[in-house]
Amino acid sequence: MVLKRVQIILEQDQRRQIARIAEQEGKSISAVIRELLQLALKERQKQQVELAAPILQEDYRSAPELTAFTALDGEDWEAAG
Repeated sequence: MVLKRVQIILEQDQRRQIARIAEQEGKSISAVIRELLQLALKERQKQQVELAAPILQEDYRSAPELTAFTALDGEDWEAAG
């Protein structure tokens, strides 16, 4: 993992809470912030997928080139061979 230095400004309460977590878990403040940021990024990505799913679902249902192999989804290939 390549780390890059970034400067951020936190609210006093945020800094205090992160420092408390870092102390309790025996981690650096930077490590705690990276973990929290990673969780937030995963949550944001999940939300984006949830927003895109209904749009993509309509495309899938209405585009024959996307549904051409749908009938094969339940096919048992071992039994067929």
